[in-house]
Order: sequence, then C-alpha cells, then structure tokens
Amino acid sequence: MHSGAGLMDEQLERWFARRTWQQPTWSVEQLRSAKHGRRVSVVLPALNEQSTIGPIVAAIVPLTKGPEPLVDELVVLDSGSTDATGAVAAEAGAVVIRREEVLPHIEPLPGKGEVLWRSLAATTGELVVFLDSDLVDFDPGFVPALLGPLLTEPGVALVKGFYRRPLRLETAELDTGGGRVTELLVRPLLAALRPELAAVVQPLGGEYAATRQLLESVPFAAGYGVEIGLLLDTHTHRGLDALAQVNLGVRKHRNRSLLQLGVMARQILSAALHRCGLPDAGGAITQFRQLEGEWLPTSQRVEVTERPPMREVLSPNT
Repeated sequence: MHSGAGLMDEQLERWFARRTWQQPTWSVEQLRSAKHGRRVSVVLPALNEQSTIGPIVAAIVPLTKGPEPLVDELVVLDSGSTDATGAVAAEAGAVVIRREEVLPHIEPLPGKGEVLWRSLAATTGELVVFLDSDLVDFDPGFVPALLGPLLTEPGVALVKGFYRRPLRLETAELDTGGGRVTELLVRPLLAALRPELAAVVQPLGGEYAATRQLLESVPFAAGYGVEIGLLLDTHTHRGLDALAQVNLGVRKHRNRSLLQLGVMARQILSAALHRCGLPDAGGAITQFRQLEGEWLPTSQRVEVTERPPMREVLSPNT
C-alpha cells in the first residue's frame, strides 16, 4: 500500500491487505448461516442520548427478527442518564439496563468503559458488538460488517470499524476533521510505543465487535481509555492477526470541544502508558479558559481506574 510519503512497512502492508475489508460484502443471510449456533449481542452504552438513541435502536431491531436472527440481544446500557434515553430506547425496541442493575454489589464508576465492562455481565452472546449511541444517520449495515470477520475468518478476535468522520460545527459540516484525538495523540503514540499497530485506521472508534472469550479475559479502562486499552491488550495477548478492520463508510456524531477532548486524551494516554509498561504520575489535567481578557487555569483529576477481567469477577475462584 502506498502513501504520499512512501511505503508502509512490509509486515504492516501484509496485515493490512489480509485483515482489512475496504468494501464489506457479507449479506445478513450469509452471516446467519455462518453463526453455527453462536449468539450475538449488540450493546449501546448511553448517557443522555435521547435525541439519537431511538433511530439507532429502531434500525437494528429488524436484525433481531425471524426464526434465525442475526442479532440475539439488543441492549442499551444506561450510564446514569437524567433525560429520557431509557424510555426512548425501550420504546424503539431495546432491552434497557441501568448500570446499577448489573453487578449491584460493585459501586459503579463514571465512564464509558465502565458500562461496556458491566455489559459483559448483562449479556450472553459469544460475539459482542459495541456501537456508540450518539450517531446521526445511523446505518444498520454497521452490524453485519463488524460481524463478518468474526463469523467467517478463523483467528479474528477483535474487529474495528473505520470511516470518514465529518467535523460537525454549529453552523457547518466540514468533510473531514473528526478524529482529532486519534491524529494528534494516538497515532503518534502508537508510532512511538507500538508501531505494529500503525495500520489500524481508527484505533479509538466506538464501533467494534469482539469475541466474549477475548473481552472477558482482559481488563477494561473505566473511562475513555477503553478502546485503546482493548486494542493494545488484544495485540499483546493474541497478536496482530487477531485484529481486523472494516470500512463502515461515514460516521457522524456529536463532536466535542477541545477542552472535552483534552480530558478524553488524558484518560487515553493513561491507559496506553499502563499497557506499554510506562509510568503515569497520575497528575490532574490543567486547562485554561479566557475570561474578560484573562487566562484562568482550571484543573481536574481524571478517572483512570481499571476494571479487572470480567472472567475474574464472575468466576473469582477459577
């Protein structure tokens, strides 16, 4: 594969050619036949997403129908919403579970990774598809595309979606520009610490699928470090060939401010350093806001807690 600056490393080029699907062509019928009795769970973590969750759930519901459905469970894991997210999702056809209802003896932590971790105890599928709940113009084709490599390619344990991400501003939509944390933090970080993963197009993407066997065997970062953590742990414990990626076309979602992205990046960096055997001093992130011509600092501690492998929680004596 060629780039504007030269050639990709030969090993990465081989992996990219073998484990990347630029135009996924699996049909729902084909994948139903390839399930061979395996159950599929689709999980949407949600926090105050009443404006977007309904159309996403409604688009997936048809995949749960019929004598041999592609999707066996469709679960919205509510992370403490204060709006009508739960009611809207249930009305659209999802099973809605509040995070406090799963592993109730364990006090819940804030963060996306926390609800993804708990979802493993709330679902039964041998294959699990995670989808973000803030997507706009959602394409239900995401689900079969993500399941394709898991159901048809031996050895694949984690499938990452990749896509073009428009940057949606208040008054306009730019054709590209989303994925700022990926380009400014994660891609340089992987180049420095884990260059074997340089050919992963969207290391932080929230649309991915994996085997339960993998997901229950690795720790989960409780916050926004969950995606980079799963990617690095899969590579460490299963090797590069256990990873695959599929083109999902276009992904539109709510873009965050630079200050919000800074907090997110701090969590991601912590999870990555931990998995690469490097220390994290644990310092708060300090950011600056301008008020009446003066730049004023604000600092906040960022949640960097790790949850243990779910297998240890569900079967502590094994």
